[in-house]
Amino acid sequence: MPLINNQENGVYIITVTPFLPNGTIDESSTDRLTDFYFEQGANGLTILGMMGEAPKLTLQESVSVTLQTLKRASGKPVIVGVSAPGLAAVGELSARVMDAGAAGVMVAPPSTLRTDEQIIQYFDNVIETLGPNIPVALQDFPLATGVQISSSVLIRLFNTHKSIVMLKHEDWPGLEKISDIRAAEAHGTPRVSILCGNAGMFLPEEMVRGADGAMTGFGYPEMMVKVVDLIKQGRRELAQDLFDIYLPLMRYEQQPGLGLAIRKHILARRGVIAHAALRRPGPALNSTMISEIEYLITRQTTKLAKL
Repeated sequence: MPLINNQENGVYIITVTPFLPNGTIDESSTDRLTDFYFEQGANGLTILGMMGEAPKLTLQESVSVTLQTLKRASGKPVIVGVSAPGLAAVGELSARVMDAGAAGVMVAPPSTLRTDEQIIQYFDNVIETLGPNIPVALQDFPLATGVQISSSVLIRLFNTHKSIVMLKHEDWPGLEKISDIRAAEAHGTPRVSILCGNAGMFLPEEMVRGADGAMTGFGYPEMMVKVVDLIKQGRRELAQDLFDIYLPLMRYEQQPGLGLAIRKHILARRGVIAHAALRRPGPALNSTMISEIEYLITRQTTKLAKL
């Protein structure tokens, strides 16, 4: 499988991890989910991210999910989240998934980092642990990690480590960070692929600022694929019109603590996964929440028919 590089673009879906109601991994749904994402136009997948419930998996389960996804992906790029509190765990999982054929790894900083120098030292140590030949997607998600990485620190890391080929950008607000990075590249900083997260909530603006696409999840990934394609074609107004139709459901799915349960409910409703189960601990939707989701989906479907 080819490795990711600094030219990656389009939509890399952050996948969920399907579970059976008893908490074991649902292998059949894992295959259907992989097929579904690529059928909807995804350029690649990112597995074992925060929305993939990676911290709830054992090392062996993480490797098993990777092997199954890689086999089903049939050569299409799969990035594997390897974030962990310790570098030994990061290194072990990275080595195993890269040997299996992963296209790269994604690393988020641990929540203990507070200063610029601590952040820089951490990623220096990550690259030393992985070696210079494993391509890295740096996940910048301060809302989840609590780690604030400035534009200047990111640019310094890109200048130092050529193996950091991708930024998973999900600072919020973070549009200026995209502009800062692209401006630095015009003055000699190595280019990185910028794929954006936060469930695509700011995708049109991010694309106009210079992002290459999205790396996130949503119950309707085909929307993100179409929005990215339309903006690349210069059809921003149509892209915005399409985006606006899905925005109420995206907003609902962004609720802290409930977002993954909502996304899994929608995927199960669409017949992609057999069960909306989260591995414990995790929230469950009540009947009122489900009614609200149904209302938003019905409204979305009606408006799409008129576009």
